[in-house]
Amino acid sequence: MNEKCSVSDILSSVNSIINKLNYSIEQANNKNFRDICTQYRNVFENIQWNVYEFAKSKQYYVPAAPAGQADIDQVKQTVQNA
Repeated sequence: MNEKCSVSDILSSVNSIINKLNYSIEQANNKNFRDICTQYRNVFENIQWNVYEFAKSKQYYVPAAPAGQADIDQVKQTVQNA
């Protein structure tokens, strides 16, 4: 397996863990458990960011272009009308 595939797999795995932690936080009935899950989610979000930055620096991942002002205005209008 090459480095690009490994980085993609790591990022996918980290994203999956974050999703599972978010679900656990949403469903938690115990404050201590919820707080622990939140702490781990924050740790994994930092890992996710570091892996993303690495992938971007190696050009394994090219982020989408920033939204234009017209797109931003359209979303704002949609949300305001909801």
